[in-house]
Amino acid sequence: MQLPRGRPRSFDMDAAVERAMGVFWSRGYHATALPDLLQATKLSRGSLYAAFGDKHSLFLLALDRYIADALARMDTELDPSREPVDGLRAYLAGYIDRTCGAKGRRGCLLVATAMELAGQDAEVGRRIASFFKAMEVRVADALARAKMAGKLAEGVEPSSAARILVCFVEGLRVVGKTGPTRITSQATVDALLDRVIR
Repeated sequence: MQLPRGRPRSFDMDAAVERAMGVFWSRGYHATALPDLLQATKLSRGSLYAAFGDKHSLFLLALDRYIADALARMDTELDPSREPVDGLRAYLAGYIDRTCGAKGRRGCLLVATAMELAGQDAEVGRRIASFFKAMEVRVADALARAKMAGKLAEGVEPSSAARILVCFVEGLRVVGKTGPTRITSQATVDALLDRVIR
């Protein structure tokens, strides 16, 4: 019988990644220092490096976690078994919620990362581009189902409208940093929907 090599990990890797994600989200990649990550994850330097490699590798895991959470949320909101217009409204309502108050001022990890790293870090750039494409595909599918149901405004084409909506919601996240009221964000969403939905 062969004994396992090394000591078993005595910490929850998922929880450590989530805590690190919070630090990167609050500070940004470059402003996050190793002591910040050690404090947040409650790991020693050796344990952090043994588990995750380096700061960049941990950041990529945190970014992957954020993306997976966002896509899971979208899959729930835009579920094909749901009436497509209701799904689109739920999807946009989620963005309104995330752009108001403290959540809005915190901003979006993906938008912040795109601004900070996407042009300089190929791995990050690929992840963000892939996320935006996955988001666009989900929204285009919901819009195509709405079109089939006769719910899209005349002349609205699902794939181009999906690109517009992705830019719109990510723009909402940027504007959310300035602290708009929920009423303002809702009015902005309603104005867009009035042009897309019958």
